Amino acid sequence: MEFSANKVDGANAVITATIAKEVVESNLDKVAKQAAKTMNVQGFRKGKVPVAVIKQRFADKLREDAESEALRKVLGEALKELNISNAELIGEPIISKFDKKEDGSIDLEILVACKPTIDLGDYKSLLPSVVEKEVDAKEIDARLEEIAKSSAPLEKLAKKRAVKDGDHAVIDFEGFVAGIAFEGGKAEKYPLHVGSGSFIPGFEEQVIGMKYEEQKDILVTFPESYQAKDLAGKEATFKVTLHEIQEKVVSELNDEFAQRMLPGEENVTIDTLREKIKEQFKAEAMNKYYREELKPAYLETLVEKLQFALPNSVVDQEINYALNNKVRTMSEDEIATLKENESKVEEIRNELKEDAVNSVKATFIIDALAKAENVQVSDQEVMQVLYYEAMQMGQNPQELVKQYQEAGYLPAIKMSMIEEKVISKLLDEKLGK
Repeated sequence: MEFSANKVDGANAVITATIAKEVVESNLDKVAKQAAKTMNVQGFRKGKVPVAVIKQRFADKLREDAESEALRKVLGEALKELNISNAELIGEPIISKFDKKEDGSIDLEILVACKPTIDLGDYKSLLPSVVEKEVDAKEIDARLEEIAKSSAPLEKLAKKRAVKDGDHAVIDFEGFVAGIAFEGGKAEKYPLHVGSGSFIPGFEEQVIGMKYEEQKDILVTFPESYQAKDLAGKEATFKVTLHEIQEKVVSELNDEFAQRMLPGEENVTIDTLREKIKEQFKAEAMNKYYREELKPAYLETLVEKLQFALPNSVVDQEINYALNNKVRTMSEDEIATLKENESKVEEIRNELKEDAVNSVKATFIIDALAKAENVQVSDQEVMQVLYYEAMQMGQNPQELVKQYQEAGYLPAIKMSMIEEKVISKLLDEKLGK
């Protein structure tokens, strides 16, 4: 079997071969004999089917198997000659030529993509300067006041007065449409935050001005988009009784308040709470600084400075992905024009190529950095992030994971987490953490 295996560059190789007719026929005999031992053919006992019968009845399938066997042998021997292991391969080798000749031989060409060899050099010297982000004391004070307000308990007003916007009014109410009470329209001692917009439009505004133990009919119209279809767009009357007005009693910002906010910790003072808030602000500021400024700048520098070959097939996939995204934003007329003029498609592909190359290059650089820094992200860590994301969005975590799995997003999420982890590690070291 004749073949030629050549590396085009550090990430691509081309294998050319001519598979002789005799090789295919020999393989055909082998697969036919093997099939004769296992196939069930009507009129023959299992294992006793003549090879000639097998060849006659399953000629096309057997020949296909015989040719595939020859192709696998070419690929295996060529990869050995190229010194490329299966672990180094990226994707499946592409058969770019499979030409059957009149003499029964087959001319073959296979394109192979493999992981590029990347010399990172002194990659740490390319890190941008990192500065410590300071936290404004006013931000800490504002957060403390916010915590105090949000955690403040409600207490009954000592002095009776009419309801004002922003009050917490304790009310009884019952709703009627056309004089008939409707389901879910009744409550007793309900704490309504007036001005929160939690009730039907127009309701809260009419509670303003009510006095203790006053009874009042409040007229409203349910929005057309109201979730209960039997009430949507209809007028309703709510019979409302005001029992009392409550207000939030905001705690003083002292050690006692800090101890309530940090239960379980010892020797807590207001300064302890201030320090905790400062650390939180600082972490948020540094994460944003890393994510929005330093990481993009560092990756851009690495992509520009490091030179290595990229697998052509991966670059083509990235271009195709970008092209598909672009086509989704096009009008029907624009898409029709593309279908009529293939050169336009090629123009767009060329426009997208630079970004695609840089994106693929960055991915391989991140992978190399992670290996150099011994940074890993486990599947369990990916699941934890997705579960947290689902909880934040109020979704079922298992359903979200299933959606991402089916869409093929998990590898990209994992790579994004590796990028975050390895570059943050390098920037922290640069900062001296």
